[in-house]
Amino acid sequence: MTPAAPRAAGGPTVYLIHFDRPYRHAQHYTGWTAGDLDARLKQHEHGAGARLMAVIAEAGIGWTLARTWQGSRARERQLKRQGGASRRCPICRAQARVASTTVAVEEVLGDTSRIGRAAASDKSTERSV
Repeated sequence: MTPAAPRAAGGPTVYLIHFDRPYRHAQHYTGWTAGDLDARLKQHEHGAGARLMAVIAEAGIGWTLARTWQGSRARERQLKRQGGASRRCPICRAQARVASTTVAVEEVLGDTSRIGRAAASDKSTERSV
């Protein structure tokens, strides 16, 4: 477990956990604790608490605390019903930005690299003549 998110200040806390790699369809876990968030995360580390987190531990999948909110179980349920945990996950959003930038750069470089290959093939043709 890697804590990456700033912690909500005291009281009931809703939290989002980002998995290092997907487990079947799951890439995130949204949970809630009325008490000590650190203690709850320790439970998850040891595969206790939520069934999904136990399965993740058994599969050897690492995870990171990605985000926290002040809120009750009702807020947790609201977030789960809305779906789209990856849209609320700062780790996924950062990865998406990097991926879209990489694609844009590859598109630009891809065009110039084709030009470079064409010029190189023209030179090789000149040598064989």
